[in-house]
Amino acid sequence: MIRLARVAAVALVVLLSACGAGGEGGNGDKKGPGGPGAGMPPPEVTAVAVEPRALPVTFEYVGQTLGSREVEVRARVTGILLSRNFTEGEPVRKGQSLYTIDPAPFEAAYARAEADVAAARARFEQSQRNAARLKPLLGEKAVSQKEHDDAVSAEAIGAADLKAAQARLLESRLALGYTKVEAPAAGIAGRSLRSEGSLVSGPDVLLTSVTQVDPIWVSFGIPDNEQARIQKDTEARRLALPKSGQFEVQLRLADGSLYGRTGRVNFSAVRIDPATGTREFRAELPNPDGALRPGQFVRVMLRGATRPNAVTVPQRAVLDGPQGKFVYVVNQESQAEARPVEAGEWSGDSWVITSGLKAGERVIVDGVMKIGPGAPVRIASPKDSPQVEAKKAGNKAAEKK
Repeated sequence: MIRLARVAAVALVVLLSACGAGGEGGNGDKKGPGGPGAGMPPPEVTAVAVEPRALPVTFEYVGQTLGSREVEVRARVTGILLSRNFTEGEPVRKGQSLYTIDPAPFEAAYARAEADVAAARARFEQSQRNAARLKPLLGEKAVSQKEHDDAVSAEAIGAADLKAAQARLLESRLALGYTKVEAPAAGIAGRSLRSEGSLVSGPDVLLTSVTQVDPIWVSFGIPDNEQARIQKDTEARRLALPKSGQFEVQLRLADGSLYGRTGRVNFSAVRIDPATGTREFRAELPNPDGALRPGQFVRVMLRGATRPNAVTVPQRAVLDGPQGKFVYVVNQESQAEARPVEAGEWSGDSWVITSGLKAGERVIVDGVMKIGPGAPVRIASPKDSPQVEAKKAGNKAAEKK
């Protein structure tokens, strides 16, 4: 039994030696060209070259519409309201009658003032005739100097009384006209705060208001920190503002649609509001059809600024890492190199890169999930690009239709 065991052990050693030799031969075959274990080719990626270009910039803020004129309607005289002559919430014309105050007392006062003017004119004319008669008699010493002076004084007093009566007549005429309360501006009439039969005590009582909506104003605020950033970019020539700061203003409504007319900024406050940390601005836009009403919340878009040498990369090329945002660029050795970048605002579906990239560098856009730092890569030719292939497929489908 012992001899048989020894023979079996020797046979096993020989067998293992033979297998080892065969294995070395197999490895030699694998090293040959085209063997099943040949090295994998580098992953294929899509890259875009960095090309600085002039990029239009749009600033967007929350705003609220308001009437370009908010006019209070008050009566100028005291009296009883006879009628309301407008429809609440409807447009009114400038000079249109809104209320009528009982004119009877004012008509009586006007008639009395007319009579006072007639009496004053009669007294003045009489004093004129008396002074004219005494003047030649004074030269003939037929009347005393005192009588002549009294006649001249009476004439002057008569003239002054006539002017006073005429002033009272004008005042009563104005008061009678004020019984018709008219719209001081064209716009939309508000709710009536007094009804027929109410006693109106002159200007102390607010009757209604008229809001002018064409043109319409939009008030919005720009945060102080954003203004500082804009100023910094402008001084560094990374941002070019429109001439004289005349931004073109467009509105985005609550449903996401754009208002069809544009306007301009017509006011900017000097001070920063300490409660909100913003500086107030106001824009004016035409609103001939009344599509915008005061109080609407809108998005205010300021257009006209540009970034002269902006660097943009597609959004999907920018990744987030522990140290911040980064992209993969293809270096001279055709390797993926992680490059930290600083991203600014969005422009369409791209990030604006403020630092970290230079003109001519190739940024990997598609295939970033297949690579790592230092990995060799192969840039797909334009015909291999997924976007190009998809476009070709779409064109073929359109031709078949």
